[in-house]
Amino acid sequence: MGYGVSATNKNGVVTADITTKVDLTISAAASLKDAMGEIKTLYLAEKPKTNLIINFGGSGALQQQIEQGADVDLFFSAATSNMDNLKNKGLLIDSTVKNLLGNKLVLVVPNDSSLAIKSFADVTDASVKKIALGEASTVPAGKYAEQVFTYLNILDQVKAKAVYGSDVKQVLNWVETGNVDAGVVYLTDAKISTKAKVIATAPEGAHKAIVYPAALIKTTNNYTASRDFLNFLTSDKAKAVFDKYGFNVL
Repeated sequence: MGYGVSATNKNGVVTADITTKVDLTISAAASLKDAMGEIKTLYLAEKPKTNLIINFGGSGALQQQIEQGADVDLFFSAATSNMDNLKNKGLLIDSTVKNLLGNKLVLVVPNDSSLAIKSFADVTDASVKKIALGEASTVPAGKYAEQVFTYLNILDQVKAKAVYGSDVKQVLNWVETGNVDAGVVYLTDAKISTKAKVIATAPEGAHKAIVYPAALIKTTNNYTASRDFLNFLTSDKAKAVFDKYGFNVL
């Protein structure tokens, strides 16, 4: 790992002196990729001795990796359910759990789409042959999408024409390349796309609140550095980045 003097903290985890070189591994929801790329640059400008490794994916898949013993210091999820599952299994340092961000769910189509759809309910129209969703069991955006279609009482009709992505970035890519007629992604993903346009925002109350929590993993050998990075995620610099990408900073 390359860090120097260490000690055991009150949580029973080994801490590292953040003035020495440290490898920090973050597992973060795919929808955070662009914002976290900028935040990583800002953080390393202040802490150049930190080697920050960020793995992106569906929050459910990342949760499973942590449950299976993956070497992760901090988890940044796109759903509270994934964090709660880890907490219930005793895999988090509970005192570090923070709800950091909110988001919105939107329906998108390719920029050159000629479809006449104007709402989530319209995806049942025969003109929509394929709709891309995140895999509900591992991708929170997919789970939220199913909640919306259940709320609208059209889930079975949507499933009949759905294709499932491993994370929200893949869903967006399929829309951008015209491989599907429409897709459901986060507003933050749609905002940075130059090849997809927003048709509608999910109806109010149609899905559970989209909340992004972050927390330290109990097995971290880098408590001090991990806590420092978690604190940085709530700094004014980080908040400005999240706000720029369309997240609701909590």
